[in-house]
Amino acid sequence: MSTAEPAAGTERFDLGRLLAERGAERYELHARHLNHQLPRMLHTIGFDKVYERAEGAYFWDAEGDDYLDMLAGFGVMGLGRHHPVVRKALHDVLDAQLADLTRFDCQPLPGLLAEKLLTHSPHLDRVFFGNSGTEAVETALKFARYATGRPRVLYCAHAFHGLTTGSLSVNGEDAFRDGFAPLLPDTAVPLGDLDALAREVKKGDVAALVVEPIQGKGVYEAPPGYLRAAQELLRRHKALLIVDEVQTGLGRTGDFYAYQYEDGVEPDLVCVAKALSGGYVPVGATLGKEWIFKKVYSSMDRVLVHSASFGSNAQAMAAGLAVLSVMENEEIVAGARATGELLKTRLSALVDKYELLSDVRGRGLMIGIEFGRPKSLRLRSRWTMLQAARKGLFAQMVVVPLLRRHRILTQVSGDHLEVIKLIPPLIIGEREVDRFVGAFTEVMDDAHGGSGLMWDFGKTLVKQAVADR
Repeated sequence: MSTAEPAAGTERFDLGRLLAERGAERYELHARHLNHQLPRMLHTIGFDKVYERAEGAYFWDAEGDDYLDMLAGFGVMGLGRHHPVVRKALHDVLDAQLADLTRFDCQPLPGLLAEKLLTHSPHLDRVFFGNSGTEAVETALKFARYATGRPRVLYCAHAFHGLTTGSLSVNGEDAFRDGFAPLLPDTAVPLGDLDALAREVKKGDVAALVVEPIQGKGVYEAPPGYLRAAQELLRRHKALLIVDEVQTGLGRTGDFYAYQYEDGVEPDLVCVAKALSGGYVPVGATLGKEWIFKKVYSSMDRVLVHSASFGSNAQAMAAGLAVLSVMENEEIVAGARATGELLKTRLSALVDKYELLSDVRGRGLMIGIEFGRPKSLRLRSRWTMLQAARKGLFAQMVVVPLLRRHRILTQVSGDHLEVIKLIPPLIIGEREVDRFVGAFTEVMDDAHGGSGLMWDFGKTLVKQAVADR
């Protein structure tokens, strides 16, 4: 049999037929075999849509209606869905039939992707490839503790760095941590509080501080000068700076990395993932300084002291190389900066118009829209009703009509927060800004008067929140 012929039985599997026959069961299959609370939640808030296809920044349903994606798979779809350059790269690497993951050779694609990533990180020297953002953080935690010989890692309150045990130890949300103790010996400090950081590092047992330049939960930005001052403080006490760019990296905030917004910041370890995948193949990367890698991999006996079964696989490496090529050729970073500034400016202009809208913040195409307690008695009584049931319900009340009435997908930025986070594909432009701002304005008009449909839905959310207690 020639290598071009399919193996015996291969022709019996037909993915298209399987989806045609069983695709309509999607919600029932999840309820029966996966996380049963996911379909329940989607049914409750009216997000139980059936999307037929996707391209760029849009989805389409069976009726042919389009939906604007302002979520990008929580930042994974930096280039939008099904970018032709990334698709071609994956077709090419599959057609090449490479001898991948032999574990006893050195394939070219990992080296090429590492080389390309490091051109954007000139103070860093080496890369470890894993499979996700949380794995990139786990790698950084291990490397920092081994390189310094110290056990404790500091993190910022409200941080999110992943949900595996190590990264969970530096997660600033109790709801994620509860019931999973004991965790690693780690300590939270307030974002931007240099005095709190100094008190901890002076104890002499701190390996590193891990920090998001802009926190994903709530879209809270590190104060100006904080990262550089923290870096200097850590170095004086022989501790490391780990910057988590899993969501903020690769152009999201208008710079290749968010930490580059501040001059003089040169982290010891940087974590990336999400958008590097092109939305296809899971990938994570931990970039670090030469001395750290050489200490971890100090001898041939330690060659596999940290590894990943699927790390550096050809499909992920090809996707990453294609993503970086598109970013350069299509000037994605500059586009994200300009479009983000336009979107933020237009949304900020609405703060004085709507008493329920308290703040618009962020950089590039990572924008937080925060709602707050209104002044008028009529709106304040409704707001209080929601807050008494569960903080965060008003933001959910905004998200739902954006999808149901305006076909725009967004989501709240974290549990118990009255904040919507916008992290759309970096390829959006003025047309998408117009569509979102127009829809958001209509929703806010309804919230401040209008038909009262939003508040009727709010009562439904209150009942559900009370029932879940």
